Amino acid sequence: MSKIAKIIKVSGLVQGVGFRPFVYKLALEYNLNGWVENRNDGVLIKIEGEKKDCENFSNTFKQKAPPASNIVSIKTEDSILEYFSDFKIVKSENISTEITEVSPDIGVCQDCLNDMQTQDYRIGYPFINCTNCGPRFTIIKDLPYDREKTTMQAFEMCDNCRKEYEDIMDRRFHAQPVACSICGPEYELVMNGERTRDLNQILEIASTLINQGKIVSIKGLGGFFMACDATNQEAVKQLRSKKNREGKPFAVMFSDIEALKEFTEVNKSEEQNLLSWRRPIVLLKQKKQLAYDVSVGFDTLGAMLPYMPIHYLLFEKLKTPSIVLTSGNISEEPIIISNDQAEERLSKVSDAILINNRDIYNRVDDSVEINIRGEERLIRRSRGFVPNPVEMNLEVDGIFAAGAELVNCFCIGKGNQAILSQHIGDLKNIETFEFYSESVERFKKLFRVEPKYVVHDLHPDYFSSRYAQEMNLETIQVQHHHAHIASCMAEYGLDEKVIGVSFDGTGLGTDNNIWGGEFLIADLNDFQRFTHFDYIPLPGGDKVTQEPWRTGISYLYKYFGKDFLKLELPFLDKIEDEKIEFILSAIDKNINCPLSSSAGRLFDTVAALINLCPVSGFHAEAPMRLEAEMDNDCEQRYDFEIAETISFEKTITGIVNDIKSDKKNSLISAKFHNTIIYCIFAVAERIRNKHKINKIVLSGGSFQNRYILENVEKLLIENDFEVFSHKKIPSNDGGIALGQIAIAAKKVKISLSDITD
Repeated sequence: MSKIAKIIKVSGLVQGVGFRPFVYKLALEYNLNGWVENRNDGVLIKIEGEKKDCENFSNTFKQKAPPASNIVSIKTEDSILEYFSDFKIVKSENISTEITEVSPDIGVCQDCLNDMQTQDYRIGYPFINCTNCGPRFTIIKDLPYDREKTTMQAFEMCDNCRKEYEDIMDRRFHAQPVACSICGPEYELVMNGERTRDLNQILEIASTLINQGKIVSIKGLGGFFMACDATNQEAVKQLRSKKNREGKPFAVMFSDIEALKEFTEVNKSEEQNLLSWRRPIVLLKQKKQLAYDVSVGFDTLGAMLPYMPIHYLLFEKLKTPSIVLTSGNISEEPIIISNDQAEERLSKVSDAILINNRDIYNRVDDSVEINIRGEERLIRRSRGFVPNPVEMNLEVDGIFAAGAELVNCFCIGKGNQAILSQHIGDLKNIETFEFYSESVERFKKLFRVEPKYVVHDLHPDYFSSRYAQEMNLETIQVQHHHAHIASCMAEYGLDEKVIGVSFDGTGLGTDNNIWGGEFLIADLNDFQRFTHFDYIPLPGGDKVTQEPWRTGISYLYKYFGKDFLKLELPFLDKIEDEKIEFILSAIDKNINCPLSSSAGRLFDTVAALINLCPVSGFHAEAPMRLEAEMDNDCEQRYDFEIAETISFEKTITGIVNDIKSDKKNSLISAKFHNTIIYCIFAVAERIRNKHKINKIVLSGGSFQNRYILENVEKLLIENDFEVFSHKKIPSNDGGIALGQIAIAAKKVKISLSDITD
């Protein structure tokens, strides 16, 4: 039989995931000769062999690929026979500005956990990894992904590690972070000015402290985290106080899936995601109480499982099956990654600090997801997901999207790939803005991008908008809620007119008012505002987000006039009369009272009216508490009116009447949620009937509400709408940059088309 030769180019997530050893072993299985090589733009393979063997290789290639890989494309072409005598892995080449995907960080695999019990030089070693697991994005400085371009460059491999690294048949072949207790990074415990490097002592001291109700800060994969016993109320309360975190729930790490199931309700899909190599935090229903201050009254829990060897080693010695695991920072600052900063800042709030000498180059927080209608919905996209790109139907090359002001992520375009950054945070904080600026430069270098266009939010005073404007490039402004809809469209590859429902807290509208309860007819190029929630004055501007009672008064004043004071609603009892008069005067005189159509502020209002959350301790606390309070079995709803805009006068009146009739908060919350669900459906029906559009896109932070998304999707689908909602991209402002880059790409395409025409 005659031999043939093929060149195969593979693009996607194919570096740092054991791809070349996989190709090598598959080539041996089918008696093929040739070579495989990493390049900036992917993996290049040449095979020579019998035609049938080459076909078998190609046919099984994709289905047998490593689990953490993601093949986007395979291009095969005939080649010239060179009559190789074997199959080799050749040295990586750096060619052109093309790049391959960079692997996210991967949770430690079971094989490495087994090695941690049996390999002499890795027994109990907290940095064990192989080609199938370990740090990736957090340590990479440049491409191609080789050791000298990571923060592992400082550690020279011992003979054992070098042998594994060079052995094609070994699981650690070309595992760039490969290390052991002889040659690799090590932990050091800092406590009361003293330092300990003996790992057994470190684990003993750290576990004893946690068992005694103390706080320990530990350097993790993408930054430091702070830990304490999640069953110890005093310890959790102390952590909350020291971290300056009033009411926002903490995430909890459980020792294993069995322990997690003891405290939470877990379906099969949630269990699968918890156990996946990405190891996200998953929001679950609680069934057994931990310390009260973990969730501060919420019936849900952000739960996760160990993903680093150090987690497993700690749990072996801990008496508790669960620890609070929260980012190592104070208040809203970025997670700390440097040892010096950790010792300076975290020593004031921790009883001990575990540092290590493997540098973190790219900081990442834990990713967070919620399961709705049996599907994963990302709320925070970071560790385990970043920097996986979004494949676009449009050319986005050279476009930089600056993102939003809150829960920021930015986005850069490379070819047809939109590469979203890790979760950055709220840019109003100067330290977070510095993290943002640093990360932009690192992404530009890592992914070989020199932006030609920059796109930013319509609001000129956002830090992200200012940053974009200072880049001195051609700029494109995008309205916030149009970007929300476009982000969901980009996730699904839509490029046509859709019904866009965009509900969130805030975003500057084209009329210079604050939007947030929007029904749009939109495509990627433009949008038309079909209708929106009635405008309401926000007395004090941004202060209403911390003090929902202000919006409550504004709604009451709009619909009842000053007579609302005669209603003697309980939430007003703790508000001074002078303060109320000041608010009413500010509304009358239009002093710092911007108009808003925000869905988020309407949720705030209802939470304030029923005295559930008149003052908010953290972002979106009022809507979250309102959802948690709800009677899920209630099917009643309040009335509302759809005219040129949507009036909730009858809704607010109904709520006031229910309060005066001593109806339970759980009933009022349920009726309100059902009102919003039916409102979405009713307006969508009107748009469909008038404009003959059947595809509806749901986006914005309000659709993180499990009850609303689940039930509105069900209602719309039952009425034959084609519904699109976020899964892989956050519906909150963390997804805005993707929408911005999609809109900009469409506008650039149209502009270039006009020029050529």
